[in-house]
Amino acid sequence: MRTTETPLKGTAYAEPTGAASLRRFTDTGPEATLHRLEQFAHAMDSMFLVPGINRRVGLDAVIGLVPIVGDIAGMAIASYIVFEARRLGAPRWLIARMVGNIALDGAVGSVPLAGDLLDAAFKANRRNVALLRKHLERKGKLRPTEIEGVATRLD
Repeated sequence: MRTTETPLKGTAYAEPTGAASLRRFTDTGPEATLHRLEQFAHAMDSMFLVPGINRRVGLDAVIGLVPIVGDIAGMAIASYIVFEARRLGAPRWLIARMVGNIALDGAVGSVPLAGDLLDAAFKANRRNVALLRKHLERKGKLRPTEIEGVATRLD
């Protein structure tokens, strides 16, 4: 077992190499989970920039190019966000809204060609993560990313 050169401050043992990055994936707190979900949603909805039209698409749009099977696979993958939202204690109405977003994304995406274009514009995963973030901020389980109010510059 490789260890770091210096032990952690206040402990009698050295932390194994790579433990900090492993902790990032195993942390089940709301902030760490939401950070992982935001990265997941970015990969699924906005990972690639399409040259010429300057539009972002993700793996969901690429998977959705495969008729029917791709849309079903995209819906199954997107359900991970709903699973994590349920684990974080999201209410039933929020879960239903997230499932509705996924169902709409899958239904619209199943239409050949035009559905794929609309599927790239709808971005259900990013919408669902934004809904979850807003809910967690309102319930006080997460620090707000935006501060409400008016800013005044003092010179």
